[in-house]
Amino acid sequence: MINKIRFLSSFKVLLLALIIISGLLLAGNFKKTDADTGGKAKPVPGLLVPTKEQAKTTKALVKKLQRYHYLDEQFDNEFSEKIFNNYIEMLDPAKAHFLVADIDEFSKYRYSFDEDLKEGNLESAFFIYRRYHERRKQRLEYTLELLEKGVDSLDFTKNEYLELDRDNLPWYADMDAAKDLWRRLLKNEILNLKLEEKPDEEDSPPQKVDVTPAENGEMQEQKPESIPADNADLDKKNGDTVEEEVSTTLTKRYKNQLRILDQANSDDVFKFFITAYTHCYDPHTEYFPPAESENFDIHMRLSLEGIGALLRSEYGYVKVEELVAGGPAERSRELHTADRIVAVGQGEEGELQDVVGWRLDDVVDLIRGAKGTVVRLKIIPETSDISKTKIISITRDTVKLEEQSAKKSIIEVKRGDTLYKVGVIKLPAFYVDFEAAMAGEPDFRSSTRDVEKLIRELLDENIDSLIFDLRNNGGGSLQEADDITGLFITTGPVVQIRDADNRVMLVRDLDPKLVYSGHMAVLVNRLSASASEIFAGAIQDYGRGIIIGSQTFGKGTVQSMEPLTPGRVKYTQAKFYRINGDSTQNRGIIPDIVFPTIIDQDEIGESSLPQTLAWDQIQPANYNRLADMAPTIHYLDLLHEQRIKQNPDFQYLNDRVIFLEEAREKTVASLNESERRTERETTEQRLLAIENRRRQALGEEIYKDYAEMEKAEEEEDSDQQKDSMLQETGEILVDWLTRKSVQQEYVRNPQ
Repeated sequence: MINKIRFLSSFKVLLLALIIISGLLLAGNFKKTDADTGGKAKPVPGLLVPTKEQAKTTKALVKKLQRYHYLDEQFDNEFSEKIFNNYIEMLDPAKAHFLVADIDEFSKYRYSFDEDLKEGNLESAFFIYRRYHERRKQRLEYTLELLEKGVDSLDFTKNEYLELDRDNLPWYADMDAAKDLWRRLLKNEILNLKLEEKPDEEDSPPQKVDVTPAENGEMQEQKPESIPADNADLDKKNGDTVEEEVSTTLTKRYKNQLRILDQANSDDVFKFFITAYTHCYDPHTEYFPPAESENFDIHMRLSLEGIGALLRSEYGYVKVEELVAGGPAERSRELHTADRIVAVGQGEEGELQDVVGWRLDDVVDLIRGAKGTVVRLKIIPETSDISKTKIISITRDTVKLEEQSAKKSIIEVKRGDTLYKVGVIKLPAFYVDFEAAMAGEPDFRSSTRDVEKLIRELLDENIDSLIFDLRNNGGGSLQEADDITGLFITTGPVVQIRDADNRVMLVRDLDPKLVYSGHMAVLVNRLSASASEIFAGAIQDYGRGIIIGSQTFGKGTVQSMEPLTPGRVKYTQAKFYRINGDSTQNRGIIPDIVFPTIIDQDEIGESSLPQTLAWDQIQPANYNRLADMAPTIHYLDLLHEQRIKQNPDFQYLNDRVIFLEEAREKTVASLNESERRTERETTEQRLLAIENRRRQALGEEIYKDYAEMEKAEEEEDSDQQKDSMLQETGEILVDWLTRKSVQQEYVRNPQ
């Protein structure tokens, strides 16, 4: 592995580290978070004081990161202030708990965290957390007091508003001002539940309001304006009014959060503060207590019986960070990255349990289960236009390597009287059966072998061009990215890796075999990461093909895992660089031809993470560019833009993008019930109009109302956006094939 002391000469060992780390971890964790006490007495709930063991672990962690991390951070006043600000921001980013007096009192620790960490002194960190704990408890108890008075005691006819963008707001001067905010947060939450008259609907796009830390050290956000209730909770029972049902639902929720708060212990506080410290380096550096370390291993083996998703706690929700390629969730096509899980039920008929504000490990326990059993999830889709909720069912299973395998298909594009065959290879991950390979088994499974076989089969079927589909491919083995690139070039460098001492290692394709030399496009999106970006970047740099889609994730760093007593630490050791010298970090790959996307880049991608390492450049590698693609790309892009003006699916997508961008810019929420209902109706009518324009252009029957459209969408078992994007990519390739006076821009007919 790469470190500051020595740069390993063994390339195979480095590749093992990259196989394990680089592609499978984007930003999230699929893990339980209770610290393993190793047979020692468990921390006492409510006793928020540091232990000697935590002090020892802190000192060891600081030494490890100072020695090995890619960033050579100096432990000085500047770094101490960075830790301080990060800790306060992670505890209370919405400024909904701390008062001005609290921040003033904490300021005495602003420049002491660096020395405290080196000495293992956690007293100041625990002091700040105890104050947060006190303020958080005051808020929960005050909210419960308001609920005891009844929902109808709050006035929803007043023209009050809730500020949603709270980053630049000041801290509250006193408790009266804080209570006024807490009252508005509650009113907003009540309004959402009152407006949930139709199953699985919400009234406004997801909006950040109130961020609080979970006991496991992850960030949580209470988002009252978008938190749904179980539909069962809102059914009128025994003559209860809607207000009474809303009150019951919220009382249960807040009492549960109060219970969780009271169960906080020293390990919870320790993990949270250490996360604030490690994330001052970068978002991929973190400490794993033994139990989390075990769950990390489970994920790396892909043997967990569950739904096949990486989950993390964020802002009060359990958020889907990544879907494991070939897993049950990915195969279901109903759960997507950045969806938020708000309730979990067992079996097709099991009661849904509201999990908003729950500890991550408790939610994971509910979702995990035996192979073949069903888990029901109530989710807020990431791309939900009005924060509607949706209930989905997933059958638990074990993720197997063969389920990640590459697959081929052919799409047809007609031009005049000629029908062109465009081959498609969909690669969910850059996989390899590493154990079989190390054991010397001659027929070990790998994505390179599978892709080569599929290409030859497609050539036998006389394809005219090829699409290499890397959408949603989170990465995997660096060696596989190198080898697959080699199927499309003769020999040459593929990627550069720079360590903390600025030493650069060049990863090269040494095999002169060229399997495919024809026209090709690489289709990517925001969820294409790591090894996917290495491959796409190499194809783009060589001028070997065209990159189509949306900007990729931007995961351009290499992590390694080191033992720590107790637990382990994952830290960033190196960065990837394209052969043209550009880093893939943060910026990712910019396509040659850009497709619209409804994925919010502020929510998904490396650039959306806090303290992420910056994009930069190094010297280009020595390589021979096969062609100057700029004139061809310009020509193809012009034809593409003309064509999609008449494409109903692309126009629909553009309309949805505009709608979502406008919704995301909303900075205030009305607390007037009548105004909120009007906003909701306006939103539904606009979405209905967008969809009906598409259907009318396609010659399909239009929906008579929003309810009919919503029901049809729930029953639909296709992915229109992906189909239209794939088809348009085929159209672009045929434009290239039929371009007059086509130049020799690539090597043809290899011998």
